[in-house]
Amino acid sequence: MDMLEIDGSRGEGGGQMVRTSVAMSTVTGIPVHLTRIRENRPTNGLSKQHVAAVRAVAQMAGSEIEGCTMGSGDLLFYPGTQHEYDINVNISSAGSISLVLQAMLLAARGHKKRLTVDICGGTNVMWAPPIDSYSTLLFPMMRKMGIAADVKIIERGFYPQGGGRVIAGLDPIGDISPLQLDTLGDLKAVRGVCFCQRLSDWIPDAMVKSCTQMISPVADIDIDIQYTEGDSRGAGIVLVAEYENGMLGSNALSARGQSPERSGRDAAKDLLSEMRSGATMDVHTADQLLPYMAMAQGESSFNVSRISRHLLSQMDTLESFLDVKFGVERIQDVYRFTVTPGARR
Repeated sequence: MDMLEIDGSRGEGGGQMVRTSVAMSTVTGIPVHLTRIRENRPTNGLSKQHVAAVRAVAQMAGSEIEGCTMGSGDLLFYPGTQHEYDINVNISSAGSISLVLQAMLLAARGHKKRLTVDICGGTNVMWAPPIDSYSTLLFPMMRKMGIAADVKIIERGFYPQGGGRVIAGLDPIGDISPLQLDTLGDLKAVRGVCFCQRLSDWIPDAMVKSCTQMISPVADIDIDIQYTEGDSRGAGIVLVAEYENGMLGSNALSARGQSPERSGRDAAKDLLSEMRSGATMDVHTADQLLPYMAMAQGESSFNVSRISRHLLSQMDTLESFLDVKFGVERIQDVYRFTVTPGARR
């Protein structure tokens, strides 16, 4: 089979192109050669997190890899045909568990039995989805597509120590139902999780208070505060607005030099902005669900408030592997996306 050549500096030019490429290579059986990986980033080539993701995906199918080392800008991935079902992954840093898991779950499209992944690294780190958003938002949305995944947080890991641990499971994926989110319907609930590890109790209290003050004029909100023990320290908040037909989410981490009140306000502001925009899916969730829509048994549609470079890059990568057509149309203040599998034949 011919090898697919992908320029890793194109579009968003980050690690997502690497993760999606090796996952889709596993799903389709198409070998892939990635060049100029993260060439436009301050630190070029593969990071520890990317190396962990590629190796984990390779282990799942007995795939062969060349160039999978820290700083490498050139990667060859030859997908195997085996199916491993119990996998342990150690990112050995605060690298994002969520992002490594994202690639692994997608790569498991052809698995015939339940996949279990025991993974160590960062559960709540900057520039990555918090692991909490998987259980509260991503996985419930995947269930609407007929995909059953779950996750259990054993220990939280924050930057720079990491040390988090998560056990995730994925049932075999059969036919994937399309998602048609043209309207969200009525608002059912707004809820959240505020987590705190090895920091003073006033920090999550302040975060929840400022968040509640912003959202309560619009909707009732229920936020669960979780205190945990672990090697690293940190705090943050994850919010979800649940509607009849779908969900919108936002999140914020506490940061040095930023008050917890501001973190709470930022999360609330982002959620309210999505709720008022006319979007039927937040842009981060769209980014993660797009590959499954591209493999669904029919056309999917959704509205986003903005088009991220991540989303465009994801479309570009998926079009390289699959027979799928994406449509984007500006309608008033939102962008309507359509995903039509099999449309290019």
